[in-house]
Amino acid sequence: MSNITNINDESILKQIERNLMDFSSDVKVQNVGKVEKNTDGVITSTGLTQAGIGEEVEFENGVMGMILGLDEDYASIIVLGEGNSISEGSTVKRTGRILSINVHDSILGRVINPIGLPLDGKPEIKKGTAMPLEKLAAGVIERESVDTPLKTGIKAIDSMIPIGRGQRELIIGDRGLGKTAIAIDTIINQKHHAKDQKPVICIYVAIGQKQSTVAQVINVLKENDALPYSIVIAASASEPVALQYLAPFAGVAIAEYFCAQGRDVLIVYDDLTKHAWAYRQLSLVLRRPAGREAYPGDIFYLHSRLLERAVKLSKKNGGGSITALPIIETQAGDISAYIPTNVISITDGQIFVESDLFNNGIRPAINAGYSVSRVGGAAQTSAMKSVIGMLRIAQAQYRELAAFAQFGSELDADTRSQLEKGKRTVEVLKQAQYHPLSEPLQIMSIWAVTHGYTDDIPAEDVLRFEHDYIEYLQRKGKKLLDELATGKKPSKETQELMQNVTEDFKKTFSA
Repeated sequence: MSNITNINDESILKQIERNLMDFSSDVKVQNVGKVEKNTDGVITSTGLTQAGIGEEVEFENGVMGMILGLDEDYASIIVLGEGNSISEGSTVKRTGRILSINVHDSILGRVINPIGLPLDGKPEIKKGTAMPLEKLAAGVIERESVDTPLKTGIKAIDSMIPIGRGQRELIIGDRGLGKTAIAIDTIINQKHHAKDQKPVICIYVAIGQKQSTVAQVINVLKENDALPYSIVIAASASEPVALQYLAPFAGVAIAEYFCAQGRDVLIVYDDLTKHAWAYRQLSLVLRRPAGREAYPGDIFYLHSRLLERAVKLSKKNGGGSITALPIIETQAGDISAYIPTNVISITDGQIFVESDLFNNGIRPAINAGYSVSRVGGAAQTSAMKSVIGMLRIAQAQYRELAAFAQFGSELDADTRSQLEKGKRTVEVLKQAQYHPLSEPLQIMSIWAVTHGYTDDIPAEDVLRFEHDYIEYLQRKGKKLLDELATGKKPSKETQELMQNVTEDFKKTFSA
């Protein structure tokens, strides 16, 4: 009886607890599970009692997987590679590692898949830092306001819908209207940087694209000398759906590696519609409840935790930035569908490309009325702000006026004048694919049109006027372009120089 009372003593119980803990730490128990089912590359296994979400696991044939779901008795695993050889009864073991991607400075200029394996026929990436694919986004205290422009080289965007470093700007529109071209132009334009600055590192993530489409993008980057500061992550339509799901997370993990070094990074997700499709497919196989349009209930969280990792870090935290350009494909211009509205509400603005404009020859087919940047003028230089004035409002008003004017032939002189000027601003905002312009040349093009230097030139000759004008400025206006490149508001002397150079050119141009 006395022995029993002694056991109840608190000090003895604590000693027993310590002994049990010491015993359990001495016994090495490897947590091994057994495959119960293989359904379209999603493995259901039992026995992984100590596993966690996002953990990397290894099958007996050496194939790797990642745990995507945990139930009371089962773990759901997505296979990172070919899963046909994994059969019922196979063993699977924990690795104790969160799924990560190996990142080294030598990854620049490479084409890889979402788990870091090269797709360009070159050697494997050198051993570097293991960056986790899933990570909490930087908190409010670690960030600072977006105030540095990320210049796209596209007149319509840099003037009316400016993008800042650290911003998330959605590119949205129907298929085949030039959404990817806008993103690629932006990547190409990053080689035009100041001599004392490093170029912005660019990451292009291709999700569910045809391999031929990805090859075309790589060729365009090569031809424009943009590949040395770019990385392409490809999870094409023929790849397992698990890799398509992981692709954007691999992209942002690489971006965070460079951002931690204080570098500026641009990441393009092309496109998140196909990413949502991949996640829906995985979720349906995992038998998760389907909600609106058969997407799982956490589809919003999927994209919000991805896009929240775009950041402008404060100087105290290194000062790096990650700018995200997600792309969403709409059906018949319906921006009120489920996935488009989700991503619009997560991002800091959208660039809406419209089929009517595209079919009328206005390219890039950016609708100034539906497009918006919630960072706005904070991400513009004083030089650009000084010349754009009411350009955006004038563009929107011109479209309304043109729609009204087609119903009546008798217009007053002011309305006709406004229509004619509107036609010329529409013309000057047209731009060829893969030909981004430096900011000083954009400023001069817009300034010449808004100050009436094209009023006496037929609208169909405005683009030729601009082409010859740019060549003239590059030959004889170098001092002026250098002054505008500083980003400062043009002084009185600079404005006079702008006027003199333009008038000199006008004498040489014949419509």
